[in-house]
Amino acid sequence: MEDLFVDFTLSILRLNKLVQKIKTFEIEKFGLKPIHVMCGYYLNKHPQGLTAKELSELTFEDKAAISRALKMMQERGYVNYDADRRNAIINLTEEGKRFTSIICARAEKAVAAGSVDFTEEERNFFYKSLDVINENLRAYYEELIKKRQ
Repeated sequence: MEDLFVDFTLSILRLNKLVQKIKTFEIEKFGLKPIHVMCGYYLNKHPQGLTAKELSELTFEDKAAISRALKMMQERGYVNYDADRRNAIINLTEEGKRFTSIICARAEKAVAAGSVDFTEEERNFFYKSLDVINENLRAYYEELIKKRQ
């Protein structure tokens, strides 16, 4: 039992750390941080724009971190939004679209590199397995919270 816990926990931790290192390496050329990768990614996927709250929910980052990230992206000319307006819609600028196209292409390369030895079927099974584990652990955590109350 303990070995499964350690294997699972350390595998997920190592994977997360490697992803963060890759994000840092790829984004530092732009003078930005890993959080900007995910902001750019989701803004690129939602051309109609998103609010800071929506970005926070999509990236699993707290709203204050998203606000700081967006401020920096706005200073660099990557996004447009009214920072003084509540629930302002954030959109990529033309420069932001160029930036995110580079970042998304590099993200695709990283994902391909990580799954190079997988067949399409194996890759699909892997991601489905991660989704199931995630959902099961979320339900388990919610039960723990209910029992505490």
